[in-house]
Amino acid sequence: MEKIAYIALGSNMGDRELNLLRAIAEIGKLPTCRVTGLSPFYETSPVGFTDQSPFYNAVLRLSTGLSPHELLYHLQQIESSVFRRVRSAPDGPRTMDLDLLLYGEEVVDTPDLIVPHPRMAERRFVLEPLCVLAPGLKHPRLEKTIVELLAGLKSDETVTEI
Repeated sequence: MEKIAYIALGSNMGDRELNLLRAIAEIGKLPTCRVTGLSPFYETSPVGFTDQSPFYNAVLRLSTGLSPHELLYHLQQIESSVFRRVRSAPDGPRTMDLDLLLYGEEVVDTPDLIVPHPRMAERRFVLEPLCVLAPGLKHPRLEKTIVELLAGLKSDETVTEI
């Protein structure tokens, strides 16, 4: 049975726009997966470790027959195999970051995967593009829509549509 998943994409190294486009193509090639929606691209200020280049971010909607853990595995394979990502510094620079934000209405809480993504409601660079795709979508834990989460967000992040 297919589920709808939302995936955040981010890049601040190399050709950021090309990196996002390449990641979208790679995700679209996953077994039993089909990209069904894509937000605009945004240039965003870094969060956490701020002494780095701005990011390009987007969110895509994916119809998938993969389980949440299988999907996470494939996303991490794309990060490491295609983009040569090495996880060295949390919130540090990266050619590609792929985060599984939501997987249907499911709540997953295991040592290697938490869905909904635990910090998505605190990040304008996630909520702005997600709001374009699914403003009325409810966060399974917080019981608020994406548009409500965005309206209540206290953040000094800059997020500019490209």
